[in-house]
Amino acid sequence: MEVAKLPKGEIWTLPPVILHPFSDPTGPDKLVESSRAHLMLQGLLPSGELSKDEILHRLLAGRLCELRMLYYVGRDLERWVEQCVEITDRDLILRSAGVTAASFIHLLVEAPPEDVRTKLTRWGVADYKSIFSRSLGLNAVFSKVPDIETLSMNFIRYYYRYADQMFQCRQNSDTFRTLPPENFRFELYASGEYSRMLEREWEEI
Repeated sequence: MEVAKLPKGEIWTLPPVILHPFSDPTGPDKLVESSRAHLMLQGLLPSGELSKDEILHRLLAGRLCELRMLYYVGRDLERWVEQCVEITDRDLILRSAGVTAASFIHLLVEAPPEDVRTKLTRWGVADYKSIFSRSLGLNAVFSKVPDIETLSMNFIRYYYRYADQMFQCRQNSDTFRTLPPENFRFELYASGEYSRMLEREWEEI
């Protein structure tokens, strides 16, 4: 991959990445049960009176919840990528440098600004690369949130492996130029946080 040739010292301010909450009251319980089920299947926790089918059902319920959460994150990231592409369409320098959607995706996953990485760490998101890449991989394939009726058990159980490959396929479909991180700035917000910030700005007008 070649790096896009951009003027040194010139900074592009990109739209903020805004992540909306995924509302599922049973989600946390499903994720805990899924983790315990995984350990049971590995023989690391006693299964008690649960059958293997019951344990597998708990595992799959949690994995499906994870998959759906990632899909919704991916929708927010897709929206951000679309906004960045709109900027490119209006900017002769970026267009001439061969900047594409895949360029912004690579920037987001591999080299986000330090402030963004710090905020993600503060939120407890250690492996943001996997979360962002898998979210975008799932959105490259599914046009709406997947449900259990349309997915195989094997896909649900190992969705993260499929999502990794989906992302790689998406990024490798066309050649693209990577972006020098020093030329780009953007922020990351939870939706509620961003709304409160806008309200404060409106009050100052």
